[in-house]
Amino acid sequence: MAKKSKRKTIDGVLISLGIVATVSLLILGSLAYWAYNFTTTNVKSQLVSQKIYFPPKGSPELSPSEFPGLQQYAGEQVVNGPMAKAYADEFIGKHLSEVAGGQTYSQVSAESIANPNNQQLKGEAQTLFQGETLRGLLLGDAYAFWTVGNIARIFAVVCFVAAAVMVVLVLMGLGHISMIS
Repeated sequence: MAKKSKRKTIDGVLISLGIVATVSLLILGSLAYWAYNFTTTNVKSQLVSQKIYFPPKGSPELSPSEFPGLQQYAGEQVVNGPMAKAYADEFIGKHLSEVAGGQTYSQVSAESIANPNNQQLKGEAQTLFQGETLRGLLLGDAYAFWTVGNIARIFAVVCFVAAAVMVVLVLMGLGHISMIS
């Protein structure tokens, strides 16, 4: 009789821990799903409001030989993280590499400061500054937050699956405890 009582107590404790774990996993999963929804919705709304479009298919601005990785997006609006990354790296990045012989803004800016009367350097510095700023915003804000949001979605799914497993284990524990009685 004492052995059944100890076993019933152990089962009760494990069932209680299982219930706490299930509730915790559901809360974590819900928060992670909220984070996914929040980040991806905000990134999309910010990108949509910017009205950034890939050049149309067949246009000289989107030559297949020069931009092979962008053909899938031809004519589309940039609305998500992967599109923002493609636009930033493959479109803006390609154009920036053609300004000032591939030098960066900081390099050209330093030359422009050293040669204040050189209008070409001043123009190249301004072009590079604007291009690198837009590229950085697309990569650092849109793509990075989109990626974090998708990681949160994966975490949410893992939490919900783990919660479902815990529910099954709790139910098995309740079945076991009723058999002991």
